[in-house]
Amino acid sequence: MNPFGGPLVIASHNEGKVKEIRQLLEPFHITVVSAATLRLPEPDETGTSFAENAVIKSTSAALLSGHFSLADDSGLCVPALDGAPGIYSARWAGPTKNFTLAMERVHKELAAKNMEPEGQPASFISVLSLTSPAGQTETFEGIVQGTLTFTPRGSEGFGYDPIFVPEGYDRTFAQMPLEEKQTISHRARAFKKFVAYLKTQAIAEAV
Repeated sequence: MNPFGGPLVIASHNEGKVKEIRQLLEPFHITVVSAATLRLPEPDETGTSFAENAVIKSTSAALLSGHFSLADDSGLCVPALDGAPGIYSARWAGPTKNFTLAMERVHKELAAKNMEPEGQPASFISVLSLTSPAGQTETFEGIVQGTLTFTPRGSEGFGYDPIFVPEGYDRTFAQMPLEEKQTISHRARAFKKFVAYLKTQAIAEAV
C-alpha cells in the first residue's frame, strides 16, 4: 500500500539529489517520480533560509502535480565565510552547475580572508519539506559536521562532496559508496525525522 495514495513527487531537477532520496525511500515501497520527469517548472528560490526554499519547491510541485511532494534544500556552510555558500551553494556552481568552479571559489574566498583553507570546519545542512496537495507543509532538518580538504577526492556523490570530510572519518563523502554515505549524511538525518513524522500520521499507516 502506498501511504500517499499515489506517487510522491520529488521536487528536484538535480539527478544526484533525486537518486539519493529515491534510495532512502526504497525500503518503504513508495512510488516516486521527479519534478523533472513530470516536466514541472523550477520555481524561483527566493527564500532566505534552507527551510524557506525547500517549502517553495515542495509547495510548487504539490500544487502543480496534485500529489504529495518532497523537496530538499541543502548546502555547504563554512563558518569562516559567515556560513557561505549556504543557500547559494548551487548558485556558486554557475548556470552550468560546475561544482569544480564552486569548490575552487570556496578555496579562493578562504584564502582572500588569509585563512588556511585546508581543514577548515564546515557543515552540510539539509531541510526536507513535505507538502500535501492541499498545501499543508512540514519540514525536517539534518546537519552533519566536518572539515574541508582541497585535494578533491572521490568520484561518488555530487556537489561539494569531494572536499567534505565528515567528522570521525578520513574520507570525503565522494569517496564513500552511496549506501555508506546514506547512514551519516545530512539528508539521511533529515530523512529519519521525516520517517518518524510519517509514522505518527494517518497517511503513513503502511510505513
